[in-house]
Amino acid sequence: MNFRLLVFYISAAIALSLASLSYFYVQKWHQALLILFVSMVISFILLTNILHHHIHNRISNIYKLIRSLKLGKDMKVVLAEHASEDPILSTEKEVREWAIQKSSEIDQLKAQEKFRREFLSNISHEFKTPLFAIQGYIETLKDGMMEDDIDMATNFLNKASKNIDRLTYLINDLDEISKLETGQISIHIEKFDIVELILETVDHLIDKAKKQNIEIIVDLKITHPVFVKADRQRIQQVIINLIDNSIKYGKEGGKTKINIYPLLDQILIEVTDNGQGIEEKNLPRVFERFFRTDKSRSREIGGSGLGLSIVKHIIEAHQQTVHARSTEGIGTTFGFTLEKAKSAL
Repeated sequence: MNFRLLVFYISAAIALSLASLSYFYVQKWHQALLILFVSMVISFILLTNILHHHIHNRISNIYKLIRSLKLGKDMKVVLAEHASEDPILSTEKEVREWAIQKSSEIDQLKAQEKFRREFLSNISHEFKTPLFAIQGYIETLKDGMMEDDIDMATNFLNKASKNIDRLTYLINDLDEISKLETGQISIHIEKFDIVELILETVDHLIDKAKKQNIEIIVDLKITHPVFVKADRQRIQQVIINLIDNSIKYGKEGGKTKINIYPLLDQILIEVTDNGQGIEEKNLPRVFERFFRTDKSRSREIGGSGLGLSIVKHIIEAHQQTVHARSTEGIGTTFGFTLEKAKSAL
């Protein structure tokens, strides 16, 4: 309902009341109609002037002030822009839009707060576990084990060293993610052969796979070079993380397979294992920091718990996509896309 319609209804109500009283006392319908018409006109004019001066203009000024503060504009500019608008309708619309926006912001803040609490809890646990282990080994060595049992002391020192390595990985990976998120690490795009890079990366990891009795199969089905546009060093880091992840969570005697699929303007690279797989409910969270589907086994096999999160950040920095699909008990596939390089590059 706009301002003039509201005044019309109020004027009509006043006129009908006066006409009814006139007819009740005089019993002349033509006189009642005259009073109805005259009082209607007078009421409409008076109410329009009074309400417009005392209410309408004040609401209009408040609305324009809100707009000027919201948009950061000069007051004169805002007054000129909204001089012809109905302030009541405009204010109602603004408040409705504001309420929807704030509701969305509150939901986002709640989600961020939940993520922050989980992140602090996870990082605290990740640091405390190796620190307590190192502290325990050192305390035992200080109690005289170095003199009593040299072999056991050496074993404890080796375990303490592994936990120190774990802390180093954790700190380095946290630093890496922080730099990727803040843009401190720039992406250097170049043209290179992704097939050559995959073979080179597999060669680095073949010994680690053999220790876990896992076979790495490079099933490219492509004999010619496949050129992409990306940061070669960062993409190698992605491939290393994905293959390393498949080795950690693959079953003994299992296989890790790498495939390349040419798309229209992109190249899809997939790393597949036939390990324990991931529950469907956990798939949307696999790229979160420190998220582990099997926490006890994950900590036993080591790693920072940040590898897949780093993968996601690197691929998104290339404005490409990364995905995961899995069937529990059968295996998991991680895939990512890269921009295909034109021959003229």
